Amino acid sequence: MKVRRMYQTDWEQVSRIYEEGMATGFATFETTAPTYEAWDKAHIESCRLVAEENGTVLGWAALSPVSGRCVYGGVGEVSVYVGAESRGKGVGKALMERLILESEEAGFWTIQSGIFPENKSSIQLHENVGFRYIGRRERVGKLHGVWKDNLLFEKRSAKVGVS
Repeated sequence: MKVRRMYQTDWEQVSRIYEEGMATGFATFETTAPTYEAWDKAHIESCRLVAEENGTVLGWAALSPVSGRCVYGGVGEVSVYVGAESRGKGVGKALMERLILESEEAGFWTIQSGIFPENKSSIQLHENVGFRYIGRRERVGKLHGVWKDNLLFEKRSAKVGVS
């Protein structure tokens, strides 16, 4: 397995993995995968990765801005998804470790994730790569008409934004 930059040509496999995450009911508030063009506009170009093996994308990770306000320019929101057949094999950890490095190279001092409480594997992954639990946002949004809580995790850079 290798982790590399994501390209537009990866979109078919990336969107399939995104849809597999949506099907779990505890990965995102989204209910359909966007077009590549919409996804492209929402994600930071320098921080888009895929894990690939023998030409097959196993998972992906990317950052999106948390705000359009310049003061938050160094804060990014993490998306990380692993294909159903590749879960529990270290794909998520490899993606997250590389995303942390890429985010620092791009000048991010904080990366954060909002995780549904039911998504135990994502919580464990984030804790394993050094994210800390910040708090619970209760009934922050609805998914299929049901209010959902979201747990906020963040990782502060030890290199960027320290002085």
